[in-house]
Amino acid sequence: MKISILDDYHDSVRTLQCFTKLAGHEVTIWNDHVQDTDALAERLSDTEVLVLIRERTKIRAPLLERLHNLKLISQRSVYPHIDIDACTQLGVIVSSNQHAGTPSYATAELTWGLVLAAMRQISQQMSSLRAGKWQIGIGSTLRGKTLGIYGYGRIGSVVAGYGRAFGMNVSVWAREASLARARADGYAAALSKETFFEACDVVSLHMRLVDATRGIVTAADLARMKPTALLVNTSRAPLIQPGALVNALRAGHPGLAAVDVYEDEPVVGPAHPLLSMDNVVCTPHIGYVSRDEYEIQFADIFDQIIAYASGTPINVVNPDVLPNRTTRGL
Repeated sequence: MKISILDDYHDSVRTLQCFTKLAGHEVTIWNDHVQDTDALAERLSDTEVLVLIRERTKIRAPLLERLHNLKLISQRSVYPHIDIDACTQLGVIVSSNQHAGTPSYATAELTWGLVLAAMRQISQQMSSLRAGKWQIGIGSTLRGKTLGIYGYGRIGSVVAGYGRAFGMNVSVWAREASLARARADGYAAALSKETFFEACDVVSLHMRLVDATRGIVTAADLARMKPTALLVNTSRAPLIQPGALVNALRAGHPGLAAVDVYEDEPVVGPAHPLLSMDNVVCTPHIGYVSRDEYEIQFADIFDQIIAYASGTPINVVNPDVLPNRTTRGL
């Protein structure tokens, strides 16, 4: 089969051990990022299987309608960037493992790295040294402070454990079922969303982006945070109301932020307002970008291709397409 892999920025996929799973197939790997429909249609005109790296490229109906050979899209995790209805209508199977039982330790570790970097001003102190200066300020320690976990799922529960190991008090706000799991794990459940944002010294967001969670963190929530508090987002930018974080940081509540995700990615150039703020630590959506995590993710993605090639597709998110898969000659 002719397989195309998009957005492999560092040409790393071919270096993974799991890449051998695609032996015998014709694989084309693209290392740049292109969103233009005409350019993508030309690149992918012969593609039968499209591999996506998370949500880096949007796959919408105008593009899908021009990919007459496409039979399968294989990826991992959520898929708000894919027009599932259009795929179903056009007979394209979408396979995506939701990794329900395996937390992204890479994302959890980056989250904690951002907490430490922001609270101890690591990047700012490095910049000071490089500029020929010495210490530029006083950081804050974590022991004895309150870590707030908003959304107690696979990653949130791991980050809570990191907080406990650092001697922090952990408070959780989430859906009732998640709060029950947090209590069972020995963590405190906040009395309300309002008291959660008021009391926490660090708030870390760990929710999936769905309709119910879009904009779930409001300007009012952020305004309740302490001027010494830190807001961390390694999940999805639209969990926060548009513009609310920038405005809140300018107002001083919270006083700090650390973010790995943005409304429009990739962020190229210094124009994004967060990049100009001294009280913000920014990274370019690298939460899941580690070699170990890539091995796990792409093993799943390639297994989905192998299953499809054998006539038994797995992790199909649009099962209505299966009775109609002859639409594209499958």
